[in-house]
Amino acid sequence: MKVSSVTVRRRLFAALLGSGILFAALLIRLAYVQLWIGSDLARKAEDSWRRNIPFAANRGEIWDRSGVRLTYNVSSPSVLAIPAQIKDARATARELARVLQMNEEDIYKTITKRESSVYIRPGGRKMTEEKAEEVSKLRLPGIVVAGDNKRYYPFGSFASHILGFTGIDNQGLTGVEASYNKELTGTSGSISYLSDAAGREMPNTSERYEPPKDGLNLQLTIDKNIQSYLERELDQAMVQHQAKNAIAIAMDPNTGEILAMSARPTYDPTNFRDYPSEVYNRNLPIWMTYEPGSTFKIITLAAALEEKKVDLKNEPFYDPGFIEVGGARLRCWKKGGHGSQTFEQVVQNSCNPGFVVLGQRLGKESLFDYIRRFGFGQKTGIDLGGEENGILFKPSRVGPVELATTAFGQGVSVTPIQQITAVSAAINGGKLFKPHVAKAWYNPDTGEKVKDVQPELVRQVISEATSKQVRETLESVVAKGTGRPAFLDGYRVGGKTGTAQKVINGRYSPDEHIVSFIGFAPADDPKIVVYVAVDDPAGIQFGGLVAAPIVKNILGDALRYMGVEPRKDQLEREYRYGETKVVEVPDLIGHSVSDIYEDMNMNFRLEKFGTGDEVISQAPKAGERVEQGSTIRIYMGKHPDS
Repeated sequence: MKVSSVTVRRRLFAALLGSGILFAALLIRLAYVQLWIGSDLARKAEDSWRRNIPFAANRGEIWDRSGVRLTYNVSSPSVLAIPAQIKDARATARELARVLQMNEEDIYKTITKRESSVYIRPGGRKMTEEKAEEVSKLRLPGIVVAGDNKRYYPFGSFASHILGFTGIDNQGLTGVEASYNKELTGTSGSISYLSDAAGREMPNTSERYEPPKDGLNLQLTIDKNIQSYLERELDQAMVQHQAKNAIAIAMDPNTGEILAMSARPTYDPTNFRDYPSEVYNRNLPIWMTYEPGSTFKIITLAAALEEKKVDLKNEPFYDPGFIEVGGARLRCWKKGGHGSQTFEQVVQNSCNPGFVVLGQRLGKESLFDYIRRFGFGQKTGIDLGGEENGILFKPSRVGPVELATTAFGQGVSVTPIQQITAVSAAINGGKLFKPHVAKAWYNPDTGEKVKDVQPELVRQVISEATSKQVRETLESVVAKGTGRPAFLDGYRVGGKTGTAQKVINGRYSPDEHIVSFIGFAPADDPKIVVYVAVDDPAGIQFGGLVAAPIVKNILGDALRYMGVEPRKDQLEREYRYGETKVVEVPDLIGHSVSDIYEDMNMNFRLEKFGTGDEVISQAPKAGERVEQGSTIRIYMGKHPDS
């Protein structure tokens, strides 16, 4: 069949047109690729060829409130494998196993993974510089010693439950390391290079360095010196009293700042795996819940004063040693009772029946409203993980007996951090603050402050006038009542004892108690409040005998360190049989020995040095206060006129 020339021309035209359209489409596509998405494709191609060797950022340091470094980083290189560049995996695994003291098969499985790069764990992570140098000298293809660091805690177990610790990848696991992990963690850097499909470095290409960005430095509210006093006393308490555990917190009552906090047993963050998990996972000051005992009476006292349900100084109360409530006989701790007393003495004597009456006067709704307003039954919100709520009676289950026992601290469960936060509100003018351990954040490069953590007021609970009454009453407890072992000569101290039976298997234990004391000073203008609780001490189990002296020692050192000057306007202490009085040293200079013995009521022993008929110097100096019966050294000489 013969095809006409017209048909041929048409077919040629169609083919030419189609070719032209196809060529135009190719040109458009090429222009699109070259001009529009070319740079993006080139970047993606480069990314697929690029290999990265990571360089870890420094985790932010953690300081005390004065800038003392409590934890920081030390260089600790890690071994990184680039599987595509390893020529002989078996030989490489064998050499690394010898140096890193790891299982050869485990290393072989790691370095043959289909990944761009892998760390060799655990022996190749966070090594010493000497070990890293040993690996480098092997010169194994595909094996790189990368820059890395690990956390260093220079003071061992010091403040361990506050600081916490980090994992193998520098991630915070407990304490502020976990609470502020995001802020403390920096951004890792890297050195990158281009490689071919076999993983070999491309010739005539350059490396690219991305510097790491360090995390922010965290300044805590903790004071290293006060923390040291507190931890020293806890160590001594554990040895002296053979307790199951001991807890202590020091707080600035006017801001909610935690000045010190610790518990025993404790642990070393560097070697936390050497300790039972319950030791490092449980921060007892915020985790442990128990019946507070008589320290809780401060809350009942504050509520009764605020609601004007009691006249402390003028209203009498008779305590026969028990009180009948709802068919139950609730006993006072003192067998036979305290007899006739004022309600101020009820507080001084920690008299249970007296506080039952205060609770009854307040009523269920009012008392439990104050308890909740003081922060009990809910977390304080402290910036540490693991805090517990505590337990309160449900309103529907509060009858006359439950109301009575709650008023003196039995049947309610609290945490130590709730207790000290609530008492701080009772004595600081009535303001409940949220406790916190973070104070400020600093830029690691410039040293400039990035952010201040401001005190957070939760609510006003009681009036300033009521708070003043609470302070004065608690000062009298230390001068005249059950808190006398916490009396600190020269300083106005207020406080309250607590002795609570432990609940074991749903029953109150007859011989296991948690004894506690909470104290603050100066009583008229509190700068520091300290709470101590000791779990099941050996021997006599009373808060006044066990915990109060511990608080006294912490307060004494802390107040002197804080520059709080001793004063002479404190309440005079009442002494009981067997207690040694503290008296003022008289001025003996200028007197003869015979004058001293004849004219002065001596409360001291004299130790004489030198010759002469007149005292020319003495130690201790006049005006100092010492225990009655102490020795005064007198130095004799001749009068200038003789």
